[in-house]
Amino acid sequence: MGTVLEVTDYSLSFDTPEGEIQAVRNVGFALEEGEILAVVGESGCGKTVLCKSLLRLLPKNAAVKSGQVTLCGEDITAYSQRRMRSLRGRQISMVFQDPMTTLNPTIPVGKQITEAILKHQKIGKQAAKAQALELLRRMEIDHPEERFEMQPHLLSGGMRQRCVLAIALASRPKVLVADEPTTALDVTVQTKILDLILSTCKESGIAVLFISHDLSVVARIADRVAVMYAGKIVEIGTAEEIFYDPRHPYTWGLLGAQPALAVQTKQLHSIPGMPPSLLNPPAGDLFAPRNEHALAIDYEEMPPLFQITPTHFAATWLLHPNAPRIEPPAFLKGGPQR
Repeated sequence: MGTVLEVTDYSLSFDTPEGEIQAVRNVGFALEEGEILAVVGESGCGKTVLCKSLLRLLPKNAAVKSGQVTLCGEDITAYSQRRMRSLRGRQISMVFQDPMTTLNPTIPVGKQITEAILKHQKIGKQAAKAQALELLRRMEIDHPEERFEMQPHLLSGGMRQRCVLAIALASRPKVLVADEPTTALDVTVQTKILDLILSTCKESGIAVLFISHDLSVVARIADRVAVMYAGKIVEIGTAEEIFYDPRHPYTWGLLGAQPALAVQTKQLHSIPGMPPSLLNPPAGDLFAPRNEHALAIDYEEMPPLFQITPTHFAATWLLHPNAPRIEPPAFLKGGPQR
């Protein structure tokens, strides 16, 4: 498998009247063909901003401060909006959380899928319609000929999200960015959409950047997991490493806050305190004020990403050879609750 997306030392800020908000800080990762990388963290940690910035879908006050984004071997960091428009859909696509804000409410869904196909493929309208109908079938939409002519408001939430997924996959992109695509759906529909994303992308070799705050969903779908806190990746590894051998105290807190785990332990764990302001971030490790295992150095110096295995890295001073030995909380024994 080859690398289709590589992000290197990437930082992004927003210029506001109050000052500069450092939303993404020195982020780096690579995404392989057919791989699903989940990005998890609390609301406001920067995961959606990071992923939207890869498609250049941010307001004008956003600015890349450092780093590089390479898509299919091309450095797209400084691409103009015009050049990015030629890539969106063709090489990289995005599925958003709410399908009703993605779909045009006045245009039949079939026409919207057909337009996405015609934008990037030099084929006739009839051939594009045939492809659109086939996409609806692949998305397991019953009576595709009837649904093709329907406007979005006539479809259920699950049907609408399947149509959005069909549009995103219409031009066979190399990378699919999925921003909490099942959050607004009920559990049974959520499972079907996840299975569709998983099967379609594995069969087609499409790489997926999957944004979520739901760790049970991530445990079901992800090959690798990146944990973000305050705009920075603090731990990254295979799904097995993150769920069965987490090393960062923030990851411990996220896993401990799972409702399914609370059913087993009879106690719902939470992370104390609040995330820091990214307008004037304090020195050192930004998680230190919320970390019961924080060391003196945490308040002075940002930890590097320490390597645990060839695929597992965590940014915590607890992994320094001279640090005291701290065991993960006992309630994390047993792995993810799927």
